[in-house]
Amino acid sequence: MPLEEIPTVGLLGRAYNELASSVFQRIAVKGPADTRPSHGNVLQQLEIEDGLRLTDIAERSGITPQSAGALVDELETLNYLERRTDSRDRRAKRIHLTAKGRKNAQLSYEVLMGLEQELREQLGPRRLKQLRNVLTEIIESTTIPD
Repeated sequence: MPLEEIPTVGLLGRAYNELASSVFQRIAVKGPADTRPSHGNVLQQLEIEDGLRLTDIAERSGITPQSAGALVDELETLNYLERRTDSRDRRAKRIHLTAKGRKNAQLSYEVLMGLEQELREQLGPRRLKQLRNVLTEIIESTTIPD
C-alpha cells in the first residue's frame, strides 16, 4: 500500500517502528548486542524514572503486566535490571537499572540525540518544532487522566 493511502495513525506507527529499529541497530553497533527491540519498552521507562513497580512499567509502556514481567525477567538475567524490596511496602518490588543498565541508558540517550540532530537537519528547526508541537498535542489529547 502506498504511504499516501495509509491512515495517519498507521503512519505514526510506521514512523515509530522505523525510528525504534534505527535506535536498536545503532545501540547494537556501539554497545552490547544482547538486547531485543522489545526490551526498550521496559528500559525506556526506567531511564525516565528508575525504581518503578512492574505494573507502572506495563501501564506506561502500553503492554500487559505479563509481557512486562517476562521482559523484566529477561533483562534481570542479562544484568540490566534488579528487583529491590519497596521500602514502603515490603510485599512489593521496585525495578532498578544496574550499572550495566545505566550505561545502556546513556548510550541510548546519545543515539537518540544523534537521531534528533538528523531530524533537525532533515526537517529544519521550524518544521521540527511544528512536528514536536503536533505530537505533543496528540499525546495530551489521548492521555487518560489519572
